[in-house]
Amino acid sequence: MKITQQILLGLLAFLVVSCCQESKTIKPGEIWPDNNGVHINAHGGGVMFYEGKYYWFGEHKIEGKAGNRAMVGVHCYSSKNLVDWKDEGIALEVVKDDPDSDIAEGCILERPKVIYNPQTQKFVMWFHLELKGKGYDAARSGVAVADQITGPYQFVKSHRPNAEHWPQNVKAVHKLPVGPDVKEHYCGGKGCLPAHPDTVNLLGRDFEIGQMARDQNLFVDDDGKAYHIYSSEENSTLHISQLSDDFLTDSGNYIRVFSGRYMEAPAMFKYSGKYFLIASDCTGWDPNAARLAWAPNIFGLWEELANPCIGEDANLTFHSQSTFILPVNGKQDAFIYMGDRWIPDNAIDGRYIWLPLQFNEKGIPYLEWMAEWSMDIFNK
Repeated sequence: MKITQQILLGLLAFLVVSCCQESKTIKPGEIWPDNNGVHINAHGGGVMFYEGKYYWFGEHKIEGKAGNRAMVGVHCYSSKNLVDWKDEGIALEVVKDDPDSDIAEGCILERPKVIYNPQTQKFVMWFHLELKGKGYDAARSGVAVADQITGPYQFVKSHRPNAEHWPQNVKAVHKLPVGPDVKEHYCGGKGCLPAHPDTVNLLGRDFEIGQMARDQNLFVDDDGKAYHIYSSEENSTLHISQLSDDFLTDSGNYIRVFSGRYMEAPAMFKYSGKYFLIASDCTGWDPNAARLAWAPNIFGLWEELANPCIGEDANLTFHSQSTFILPVNGKQDAFIYMGDRWIPDNAIDGRYIWLPLQFNEKGIPYLEWMAEWSMDIFNK
């Protein structure tokens, strides 16, 4: 009897210790429970480090296909170790009592990212916004601000970036009258244009109202300047745009890159003084081979490189799509690829593919699949 009691007490002690210990590893593609034991709900997100903690912002999904629209808002989580995450609640709520609001319940609100402005002492959130009931025709950027990193964030505006501004590398063709074969509204994505985007004047079409902006990201450089990277011109071309000093709007100083390559899901980072960009092809919810590019400075010239993924399922980016490249605080040249596995039939079941970025002897980043890994990999 005493032996049985000892075994039971030992088992109980083991369970108590096990449940209270912090996790040590990341398991890409698995259920990732927060402090409440609930799968983290922060899709298409980004992470910001602030005052000793990481903060993960992402789209809050609900069950079913309805979860592909914004029915709740932007969720926030915090962590000290990038493995164990505390639910900090909804940072930005959609508007439920005003159907005319830009962020009315049922709009499309995607890929939220947050940065801090030391001049205004405000936390600034940007996201891709499509107005309720209008599909993907709006192609806007939404902006919200908060005094505290976890919110609540107050919606400021939505807009098309860089209205009445030409990019640094504008071509003469873009200042010609828009041809009659160019549609006035969104035509459905990849392959919808009648010709190459450099000869179809979408830039001129949208010059006065602002450029289309869908999949987007933010990047803050070492000098404190912030940049907005977004898919534009019917998703055919990426724009890299410097933000205003208060980070609340685009400055009008921008460039077009990879015209006709249909890159989306851009994620930028800086390594060894060079700028790198990981993105994807435009294939809807279906995964594809990741894109990799680099430049000696943020406004180019940008050069596309090979698929950064290696090994099995490399041509599907391990069944994921990029959303952010996370620098690991306190560790030199340590970055984490953040990707999503989209489940459009049941949006809430989307999984997260986090993998450590590695670099070859030429300083080129690459990704290989790891079913389980820890932050110790950055100690090598």
